[in-house]
Amino acid sequence: MRPDKTGRPDKTGLDWPACRNARDLGGLPTVDGAVTRSGVLFRADGLFRLTPAGVTAIRAAGITRILDLRWPWECERHPSPFAGDPAYMHVPLLEDELSYDPPHDTYGPMLDHNGDRIARAFCALATAPPGGVLIHCHGGRDRTGGLVALALAVAGVTEEAIIADYGRSPDTSPAAMARTLAHVDVLYGGPEPYLHQIGVPPKAIDAVRNRLRRPH
Repeated sequence: MRPDKTGRPDKTGLDWPACRNARDLGGLPTVDGAVTRSGVLFRADGLFRLTPAGVTAIRAAGITRILDLRWPWECERHPSPFAGDPAYMHVPLLEDELSYDPPHDTYGPMLDHNGDRIARAFCALATAPPGGVLIHCHGGRDRTGGLVALALAVAGVTEEAIIADYGRSPDTSPAAMARTLAHVDVLYGGPEPYLHQIGVPPKAIDAVRNRLRRPH
């Protein structure tokens, strides 16, 4: 069991050698007093770093879909050990050539300029077979953080918990996620209206919500 940033044992951190930023998103509090289910949504950094023992650990974790959010050139340079598996899906989250300068203090522009790709990735999560879904990019921070935040938000996870989970990743500032959520609220009316606007159907939002939530 790995320690968290405070040095305390981290019960949701995963021993997937040699991933540096992997965790189960279960146990997060929701606004109505429930918590997210364990074993249904995981986040990680680049799986190309995994040792054989790490690959074995993921195969044993009941994961039925792996969403790789990296650019195609990243996948070519650092192939996933799961490429070719039925569970593996490559769903690039960003434009091939960015049409904006990404700031360091918010992911608002990422959401504004990549709606079609974000919608596709969200729907890939929504339509995953029963079992666990693993979302990752290269560092498990920016692209993964944005998509995970949307999934947690529609499941009713509190903003404080979404921000705190993002802040557990290395080299992050929780303020960046706080600004991102504020950006979505001001420009779109919240995460769920944002997803509707980029083309995510209501049934996909309901599917993600039902996957993540555990009754109070």
